[in-house]
Amino acid sequence: MTLFTAKNAMIAATAGSAGLILGAWGFEHLGDMAPCKLCYWQRYGHYAALGLAPLAFLTRKAIFPALAGLGALSSAVIGVYHTGVEQKWWQGPSSCTSSGSVSGLSTDELLNQILAAPVVRCDEIPWEMFGLSMASWNVLASLGVAGAWAFAMMALRSKP
Repeated sequence: MTLFTAKNAMIAATAGSAGLILGAWGFEHLGDMAPCKLCYWQRYGHYAALGLAPLAFLTRKAIFPALAGLGALSSAVIGVYHTGVEQKWWQGPSSCTSSGSVSGLSTDELLNQILAAPVVRCDEIPWEMFGLSMASWNVLASLGVAGAWAFAMMALRSKP
């Protein structure tokens, strides 16, 4: 029996997406670290992959691992964007960074903008390990998950 099978790759990929979601929930609920808008966006691709996983296992059609892999890959892409926002390489969405302009606003408009502002900013790094933020770690892990889905897709395509 070989370790490198479509089934084992799908198990690893599904476990990877589930682990990333559980880890995010752990930081949020146990670590009391509220996620920003971009943090939430990074989760959506893994939710999609987890939703597609049962179809991949049940049908053994290569399209489902391919779509699940694209979900994981989208999380990595958003993670790269989020990392750039954190590192100030580029601006993030004005709704969760300090890039919003207040010039020309009336007092009432300024107060409304302050009250509507999110509590958690996307351009701050709340936690890091070995010099990498959570967004950066998500990039690496999501690429690994996407690679496992790609392997599963290729293995299923090569079956008669």
